[in-house]
Amino acid sequence: MTTAVCPGSFDPITLGHLDIVRRAASLFDDVVVAVAHNAAKDALLGPDERVVLARSAVSAAGLENVRVDVVPGLLVDFCRSVGATVVVKGLRGGADYDAELPMALMNRHLAGVETVFVAGDVALAHVASSLVKDVARHGGPVDDLVPDGTGDAVRAALARRATGARR
Repeated sequence: MTTAVCPGSFDPITLGHLDIVRRAASLFDDVVVAVAHNAAKDALLGPDERVVLARSAVSAAGLENVRVDVVPGLLVDFCRSVGATVVVKGLRGGADYDAELPMALMNRHLAGVETVFVAGDVALAHVASSLVKDVARHGGPVDDLVPDGTGDAVRAALARRATGARR
């Protein structure tokens, strides 16, 4: 049985992310959506909320061989802990490849974990978590870019942030 990990910050999970997870689920026996902390980003949603949203999206998609968990530290350590030998990353274009290749090489160097790059659906190539948050921040529609319930969670988090409330 081959276990693959689909890592990301998923802040928030988008239909682009879900497309990559769905395709990974068709390629591997067991897939773990790994919700990670990215120190270079100021997360809007807390890790617990991102896990709940990802689990809801995976469940609604009927992906029975997919589970969602939090990455507490290094991705390679997480991969070891779940028995994964493969990391699956989606690519929307050349900039994604340029950003992902050094990480893939480092993961292989540290733990022998291989990375499989999956070309993202061209119909979703413009969908990025950062753009979803930006559009929502300015009152624009995002519900057609994210799984059900995720748009509401983003708007609620933005409202909390605007009033200074933290979750």
